[in-house]
Amino acid sequence: MQRRSFLEITGALSAGLGNAQAAPTAVPRYFVLEQYFLKNGTQGARLAAYLQAGPLETAHRLRIPGPLAVLEALVAPHMPQIACVTAFASLDEMMETRKKRSEDDKFRAALAEWEKGDEAPYEHFSESLLEAAPYQPPLIQNLMYREQPRVFELRVYHSPTERQLKLLHERFAGPEIQIFHRCGIRPVLYSSTLIGPQKPNLVYLTPFDNLAAREKAWAAFGADPEWVKVRAESIAKGGQISSVSQISLFKAAAYSPMR
Repeated sequence: MQRRSFLEITGALSAGLGNAQAAPTAVPRYFVLEQYFLKNGTQGARLAAYLQAGPLETAHRLRIPGPLAVLEALVAPHMPQIACVTAFASLDEMMETRKKRSEDDKFRAALAEWEKGDEAPYEHFSESLLEAAPYQPPLIQNLMYREQPRVFELRVYHSPTERQLKLLHERFAGPEIQIFHRCGIRPVLYSSTLIGPQKPNLVYLTPFDNLAAREKAWAAFGADPEWVKVRAESIAKGGQISSVSQISLFKAAAYSPMR
């Protein structure tokens, strides 16, 4: 099946998602995860203004990929923090998007406005290139506008070796995702870091209606008899294939396309 550019999805989102469900299904191959680590004060408001006037506005106007999710940290190692997720069909599409933004007068003006003055726009910033897992679902089915923004959980599972990461992906692609769905856990992003920290790893992002729904789903998963059996078999086969877990909770920003 030919992969389709995310250009049309981004355009639909920026227009308010009116036709999002009718748009063709698309499966990304890469994600860029940007994390802005801020300090209390004006940095958050300045960043929000930039993201709306810069990447999001430019994506809609030029019909290029832009952030699909803009997330504000609820519980994370560094707070305040804003994370952005952008999907691409190819590395060429990612580079072309960056080129078009850098050449666009309105985007450059938004960037200049964000960076003007003596105060830094953020404390520090990280950017990771994620490669979608083979079992990554189509995003379009999850890109529905909601009046009430959801809670998003970002999990990073570090594996000791690439061999064990492969086993972790095999477990997810096999029984684990089926158990997830049965328990009310439906991630919208499955990936591994191609360029960035904490390699090798599995990175996935899951929306929940609220914190109570999240707690209920994970409690059901932990108690699921099939999961208990699968986990024991996994450890017997490959050891602790997920040795360190990093969990962060976010809420969708009011202006985030994916809410």
